[in-house]
Amino acid sequence: MSGEGLLVISREEVAAHLSYEACIPLMREAMIALSTGRTRQLLRSILDLDGGRAFGVMPGAMEQTFGAKLISVFPVGAARTPSHQGFVTLFDPETGAPAAILDASEITGIRTAAASAAATEALARPDARRLAILGTGEQALRHAEAIAATRPLERIAIWGRSTGKARAMAERVGGEAVETAEEAVADADIICTVTGASEPILLSRWVRDGTHLNVVGSSRAGPVEIDTALVRRARFFADHAEGVRRQGAELLVAIAEGAVDEDHLLGEIGEVFAGTLPGRTGAADITLYKSLGSIVQDLAAASYLVARAREEGFGTRIAF
Repeated sequence: MSGEGLLVISREEVAAHLSYEACIPLMREAMIALSTGRTRQLLRSILDLDGGRAFGVMPGAMEQTFGAKLISVFPVGAARTPSHQGFVTLFDPETGAPAAILDASEITGIRTAAASAAATEALARPDARRLAILGTGEQALRHAEAIAATRPLERIAIWGRSTGKARAMAERVGGEAVETAEEAVADADIICTVTGASEPILLSRWVRDGTHLNVVGSSRAGPVEIDTALVRRARFFADHAEGVRRQGAELLVAIAEGAVDEDHLLGEIGEVFAGTLPGRTGAADITLYKSLGSIVQDLAAASYLVARAREEGFGTRIAF
């Protein structure tokens, strides 16, 4: 990673050079590395601020790469800035010097959806063609794009608390806005929950056997998007088992209510990718991927971008 000066890669450059076709296999390999002990990471440190805002720090190392993500999470305001803002920084593995800074908002947006798409590829039924997205924010758009990159979708149903936002999102992704979450998931093969809900917006009784779930919106202990009955029905997989046992709200609530124990978490998606843990065992299984996000996903995406920048000449060099 050695080079002259500090490489800075902007949000626009991340968007231009990190496609889902590139990022989905990157996420698969990063999660295999995590599950096979080839990474090091601490649990995310989240500092709660006033007004529902937060500041997070995520350090980690993967093979010859180490670095961290610093990110603020603010409710989207009138300025329409991204809810997640910050940077990913990589360090030179030979000298320890800062080597690159990359926009974290765009990396986070792409890699989160790409990881869900990789999980969907591994866990959804082979004939899954109908997608339901609960939520209308950035990750609703990202998940529609990423899942469509892995499956030939016949229908995308969008639900959100704001009908206007749901209609606008449906227009962007070629989908259909529906009035209720129950209606959205009624015939869905794949469901992505990407909301800021504090209480369940998806109930078990609405979900058909054989459905795959990507549960993404809640990134800390506390707010939940799905009910305990659905947790209990599902074959439950984590991106990072330690993180989900500590900060995965849906699992923690189900354990606290006595519906499941810690063994209900079957393992990590990286183990499924590696072929060491069974994923879907039958057509009737409900499979669930719980996404909190891991620094190794950011490191994998950032390392890919830095390598491309050096080959293709994008990014800005600054003295440091």
